[in-house]
Amino acid sequence: MALGLDIKDKEVKMSTILVVGATGMLGSDICQRLTAAGKSVRALFRASSDPAKVSKLKSLGVETIQGDVRDRASLDQACQGVTAVVSTVSSMPFSYQPGVNNIQTTDLEGVTNLIEAAKANHVSQFIYTSISGNVDLDFPLRNAKREVERRLKESGLVYTILRPSYFMEAWLSPAVGFDPTNAKAAIYGSGQNPISWISLQDVAQFAVASLDHPAAKNATLELGGPQAVSPLGVVKLFEQAGGRSFEVQFVPEEALQAQQAAATDPMQQSFSALMRCYALGDPIDMSATLRDYAIQPTTVEEYARRVLTVA
Repeated sequence: MALGLDIKDKEVKMSTILVVGATGMLGSDICQRLTAAGKSVRALFRASSDPAKVSKLKSLGVETIQGDVRDRASLDQACQGVTAVVSTVSSMPFSYQPGVNNIQTTDLEGVTNLIEAAKANHVSQFIYTSISGNVDLDFPLRNAKREVERRLKESGLVYTILRPSYFMEAWLSPAVGFDPTNAKAAIYGSGQNPISWISLQDVAQFAVASLDHPAAKNATLELGGPQAVSPLGVVKLFEQAGGRSFEVQFVPEEALQAQQAAATDPMQQSFSALMRCYALGDPIDMSATLRDYAIQPTTVEEYARRVLTVA
């Protein structure tokens, strides 16, 4: 696989932070926050990455290197001179390609390659974005994430595992049936179990703040918003913010179980299971974590106002 290194200085910068998954929403936000803080950032991008997204990273002053987590040699080059790795890479949902770029090759084997490359190149800290500990059913994405967590802990690297709850930007969006613009919402399960919805931007803040943070050393951080709100409670907050009543459609847990059982593709199995876990709820007590980090997570009410103002 061809490699293309775009680094202005030929000398290796010994304080560089490598972001893997940098062209994704979370990874690009992390890159932006790091460069704004004056950090030296290197971003790994694939040959198939959107050129506009790579150009945006370059405009921020980010060093870019072409590679792929499925190609160990490219990871060794990317990790040279790096002090920390931040991994947000995943095949789901937008990059998924059966048999090519999938949960097995990317989320499990690919991130394992990255851990091994980081260790071989003496990286000081590895920050890994996983999923909430309450997401605990048996399905491909969850199983891959937990196995990577185990391998990272056993690697000998100083690690920080971020376990965010359901992203507001994804799970309170039309992509999964929550459509604020048209005041419609698909609710999985009864809609009565609380979830600690978290903004993607807040996860990016925690990732950046975890670099060299004493509380982040060899730690697993469960991450959620400032309070847990049931899906029906979320609908009420959006109704109050927008002044419109929502049309609500319920998807029973039994239907989600049947959907997962019938799915033959690991991505579809994982989406169905994530919806089942949503139905079960995902409350996270953030009191101890917020004492250690100077971060005020976005509330659902604030997110509702933001979305409806844009709409």
